[in-house]
Amino acid sequence: MTEDHHAGPAAAAPMVAVRDVHRTFGSGERAVHALRGVSFEAGRGRLTALKGRSGSGKTTLLNLVGGLDAPTGGTVTVDGTDLAGLDEAGLLALRRDRIGFVFQSFGLIPVLTAAENVGVPMRMRGIPAAQREERARTLLALVGLAEHAAQRPGELSGGQQQRVAVARALANEPALIIADEPTGQLDSETGRSIMQLLRAVVRSEGVTALVATHDPALIELADEVVELRDGRIHRPEPAEELARG
Repeated sequence: MTEDHHAGPAAAAPMVAVRDVHRTFGSGERAVHALRGVSFEAGRGRLTALKGRSGSGKTTLLNLVGGLDAPTGGTVTVDGTDLAGLDEAGLLALRRDRIGFVFQSFGLIPVLTAAENVGVPMRMRGIPAAQREERARTLLALVGLAEHAAQRPGELSGGQQQRVAVARALANEPALIIADEPTGQLDSETGRSIMQLLRAVVRSEGVTALVATHDPALIELADEVVELRDGRIHRPEPAEELARG
């Protein structure tokens, strides 16, 4: 990578810091309290798994960290920036330049080749075509798809499409990758290979990854684990930790 995301006085600070965050949808008796006083940190250059059952608040929390939604209360800081201090243009720049997203549904554009899909975020930044093409080739090689650059999503397997999505997430050299159930549509073996790829990318590219998953086999590959239950962080009691050991 050409940019050192670890440099500067903020290097020791966590990549993501969530402090007493609440997110409520609706009001009155019909209000849904999706997050209830959540606080956690995601360390720089680490893969943090966010685990929890469906409805536990994982996607809501990822949307807040990614600047796609705003908390009802509390603060969300990403790479030293308090998201509450950003206007819509600032949030757009944050998502474009400093965060890469990987979705469960892959989110690739069907009419574009793998290389062109990887180049989309760079096109949005106005990166020259030759530079886009060179970086796309480099990233597709990184995720093991160098020979599939000219193929369209429909010509690729689910696992290959998700690898393209990972490459696309890295296009603008982000500080943070957010992945919401990135293996949800894949079989267990392919899902594990995608999680291993994300871990390898964290190591090789120096980025931070925050990955939501409910698969215990994938959680084992994480550096850190944050568990959500009913909108709250669950911290195991000593007896639970002993049982796991």
